[in-house]
Amino acid sequence: MLSAGFAASPFLDIMEAERPQAPTDENSRDILLMERIGAGDHRAFRELVERHQHAVVGTVAKMLGNPSEAEDISQQVFLRVWRHAKRYRPDAKFTTYLFTITRNLVFNESRRKKRRKEISSDEREENSHAGTPDDPSRQPDAELLQAELRAAVDRAISALPEQQRMAVVLRRYEQMPYEEIATVLDLSVSAVKSLLFRARTTLRDSLSRYLEP
Repeated sequence: MLSAGFAASPFLDIMEAERPQAPTDENSRDILLMERIGAGDHRAFRELVERHQHAVVGTVAKMLGNPSEAEDISQQVFLRVWRHAKRYRPDAKFTTYLFTITRNLVFNESRRKKRRKEISSDEREENSHAGTPDDPSRQPDAELLQAELRAAVDRAISALPEQQRMAVVLRRYEQMPYEEIATVLDLSVSAVKSLLFRARTTLRDSLSRYLEP
C-alpha cells in the first residue's frame, strides 16, 4: 500500500478539472491547414501531424493498452485525415473531427481483437510496465511509488468498458470539455457525465488500496 501523500485521487480527478478552451486561432490554423491539405499540400499535412500526433498516439496507447500498436493506428488516423481532407467541413472544432476518427479506428481495433481473443491479461500487465526503467532500485522511493501508482491506474483504465475508457482518456488526459467528448462519442452531455461518474466509481474501487484512509 502506498504511504500517505501518494493517494490516487489526483489521477481520478476526471470530472472537476477543466482546461481553458484552446484559443480560437489554434482551431483556425487547423482549418486553414485542412484547406491546404485538401488541395494536396504535403507541407501543410506534415505541420498538422506535428501539431496533433502526440495527443493521438497517447490516446490510442491508453485505449488499447499497448503502446507498440499506437503508432500504427495513429498513422491510419492521419491517413484518413489526408484522404478525406477535400470533403472536410469545419462544422465543429478540428480536434473533435480528429478524435472522432481516432475513436472509430480504436473501437474497430478493440472489437477485432476481442473477436480473435488476441489480448490476454498477461500482455496488458507487461505493456503497462513498458515505461519502467530496467533498474528501479536506482529511483528514489517517491518515484517508485508514483510509477507503481501510474501503472495501476493504467491497468484500471484499460479494464473499463470501451465508451467509459474513451471518455476517461479524453477528459483526464486530453482535458476535453463535456460537449466535445459528447460529439466525439455521439452521445448527449448528460450521458457523458454519467459515463464518467460510473468510470470514476469503478476506478476508485479498483484502486482502493492505493487511496489514503
